[in-house]
Amino acid sequence: MKIIGFDVGSKTIGVAISDALGWTAQGLKTIQWDEGNIHSADEELKKIINEHGIGKAIVGLPKNMNGTIGERGEASKKFAEHIEKTFQIPVVLWDERLSTMAAERILLEADVSRKKRKKVIDKMAAAIILQSYLDQQ
Repeated sequence: MKIIGFDVGSKTIGVAISDALGWTAQGLKTIQWDEGNIHSADEELKKIINEHGIGKAIVGLPKNMNGTIGERGEASKKFAEHIEKTFQIPVVLWDERLSTMAAERILLEADVSRKKRKKVIDKMAAAIILQSYLDQQ
């Protein structure tokens, strides 16, 4: 069973998927969406979930450094509920503190230009979130 990972932002959703054995995560793509219209990415998500035979979803839950959940965390919870209800797959909320910063650091060390970083940062953050979940299993 493959697992999908999400890094949810207000304008983009980073998407990563695992291999069939659940050992490794690969960044797949970044989807443009309108957070105000939670259904705006449904068609694209449905296509990915069906095409890859996804059986579970991991949604990054951004917590504050003191462990509390702020506005972005609440938005991620809402997205997770939507995925579970719409696509009938179990969803796990996963603490993603600093995942985007880790992705940014990796890209900077690889000397990726600012323009290219902007295009891949979300899917890379999704891969980091998913990989950290897989490593804990």
